[in-house]
Amino acid sequence: MRKWSPLIVVALAGLAVASCDSGREPAAPAAPVFTNSASGDLSGYYLPIDETRVGKWALDHAFVGQAAEFQSWQGGERATTFAPLMLQFEDTTSPMTQTEMGEARSVTARVLPTLYVVNDSEVRFEGRSPELGRVMFSGRLDQGALATARRNLGDEGAVLTGSLKVGDAPAQVVRMRWWMGD
Repeated sequence: MRKWSPLIVVALAGLAVASCDSGREPAAPAAPVFTNSASGDLSGYYLPIDETRVGKWALDHAFVGQAAEFQSWQGGERATTFAPLMLQFEDTTSPMTQTEMGEARSVTARVLPTLYVVNDSEVRFEGRSPELGRVMFSGRLDQGALATARRNLGDEGAVLTGSLKVGDAPAQVVRMRWWMGD
């Protein structure tokens, strides 16, 4: 008969106990992170300079709201169709329709955040939509280019450059210009 050292017996007993159900409830998932620590106004529409597509979906814009909208969202006041940071895609196969801003695709998908971090140099976003699945964006803000664009009420230069990942598709580099909107 083989003799086991006391240390091995204790270690095996510890593993057996650790593998048993402790009867405790599983830990709750971490609360979503929503932070905006930007010192200035970043609000506006960020439009892709180059076409950014995933299948039939094209990134139309990223919207960044004003400080009060971020405060409301972070305080728990949340709508099902609007957030202070959201991405909108359009179905490139859908018919065009006339809007007050001109022609636009008739089918869009708005992605609201499950996480965002916004500061003077970074915009990080995660969200989910039924049409696109999980959507992640991480980008760097160029404050000098943003200031120029704001002075000119829009500009063609990139103010936000980052990486966009939609569902299982590979990540894409995205360059965006700023537009105030109407």
